Amino acid sequence: MSEKKSLDGLPIRRDKKTGMPIWSDVREFALKYSIGVNRISKFLEGLMEKKIFATRCKNCGEMFFPPQMDCPRCRKSDMEWVELSGEGELEAYSIQYIKPKTFQHYEDYVIAIGKLKEGVKVFTWLRIDDVSKIKIGMKLKLIVNKRLPEGYLVYEFIPA
Repeated sequence: MSEKKSLDGLPIRRDKKTGMPIWSDVREFALKYSIGVNRISKFLEGLMEKKIFATRCKNCGEMFFPPQMDCPRCRKSDMEWVELSGEGELEAYSIQYIKPKTFQHYEDYVIAIGKLKEGVKVFTWLRIDDVSKIKIGMKLKLIVNKRLPEGYLVYEFIPA
């Protein structure tokens, strides 16, 4: 887009960082998706048994969570399932006071990155009653829980 052409009348704005034109529509749209899960069915079955699995590449030893069935590091598809201990430590967190529209029905919540003793980092919710007790480096436990009102099985951190 030429710098000389006006952007008036179009839902286009300039990106503050790059100066490039960006389409910025005001309309909302619902996004529904279907994802094939056949190759990671062991992960889903584990959740039903309150177990959490990662995958490890048998070729290069790289471990992945969430599980992957193809190693992006060495490009092999020879993976093994590894049950995670759930023992970890808090590396980062954010308290969500302003939530996406589809999460408005939840009270304010904490999202966290924890590093498990197996070396993988996990990004998920941290269930804690008093946010003033959150400290970087605190011990965490990764558990399987049922998130309401949807009733989905999810993995999340709790203080250890």
